[in-house]
Amino acid sequence: MGKDVKVQDREKLKLLQRLRRVRGQMDAVERSLEADEECDGQLMLLAAVRGGVNGLMAEIMERHIRFHLADGAKEKIAPDLAEDLINLVHAYLK
Repeated sequence: MGKDVKVQDREKLKLLQRLRRVRGQMDAVERSLEADEECDGQLMLLAAVRGGVNGLMAEIMERHIRFHLADGAKEKIAPDLAEDLINLVHAYLK
């Protein structure tokens, strides 16, 4: 059990770090808008934000699938189906 808690703590830390990077990217967008910088740079910053949010969403959806539909679920789905769902999520959120 202790090992599982450490893994969960590391996973949670990874998600929080990812969220903080997205927040930093949003702060960069705000600074760019306030400074009236060129829109092409602002669009690049926004694309980075979108990628960061999509990556974070994919990670959280993967955790949801694993916990609620596969590994930790009371009524499990087939492991292959869970992996297919996870791959689908990652493919569409790139």
